[in-house]
Amino acid sequence: MPSAENHLIELLPRHDRRRLLAACTAIDLTLDEVLYEQGSATRHVYFPVDGNILLVARGDDHPGIEVGMVGREGMLGLHLALGVVNAPVRALVQGAGHAWRMTAGDFRRELRHGRALRRILDRYTVVSMSQLAVSAACARFHQIGPRLARWLLMSQDRAHADNFHATQEFLAYMLGVRRVGITVAASCLQNDGLIEYSRGTVKVLDRPGLEAAACACYAEDTRSYAALL
Repeated sequence: MPSAENHLIELLPRHDRRRLLAACTAIDLTLDEVLYEQGSATRHVYFPVDGNILLVARGDDHPGIEVGMVGREGMLGLHLALGVVNAPVRALVQGAGHAWRMTAGDFRRELRHGRALRRILDRYTVVSMSQLAVSAACARFHQIGPRLARWLLMSQDRAHADNFHATQEFLAYMLGVRRVGITVAASCLQNDGLIEYSRGTVKVLDRPGLEAAACACYAEDTRSYAALL
């Protein structure tokens, strides 16, 4: 396991952190691995150390649209802390990496005994609700180019690298738009020297420029997280 740690675990007092980690298993997150299916019973929760997990809401006639991301800043399985067993969304590994995994039973026991964990997860719940609201408004009101820039920034934050995998077809599904829209938007970002895009691999060349090209939703997400956690 890398020396980097999950931020929520880092916020715990030392004793609580050691107790929680003793109940965890270090695992690898594999690209395209499905951790949860929407509506399925939750067997484990995950605290990513690196890598990126997408939260995908699926519809009757659509393979899915991205409604959130989880990386080192958060956890997957927050619904268990609210007493909900079945996963509300599909969880898909978009960026390979590492994570701490805990069984649902151990997680519930830790919640009962760890007041600090409960307090941190209460705050993280508010952050997640805020980010979901921002994502809904973003999908409704903002154009594809700024939305794509925001998505790429969020992915880079969680990948902890300038390069990450994302095909145009995948981006079209996640943003809920036609593939041609992604092609045009990605070409604009590339022509402006902000990214390099080839064979399903994105490389961020100009981070400040990409932030300027993104809609205000990215900055709003960052502010809400910093204010509460």
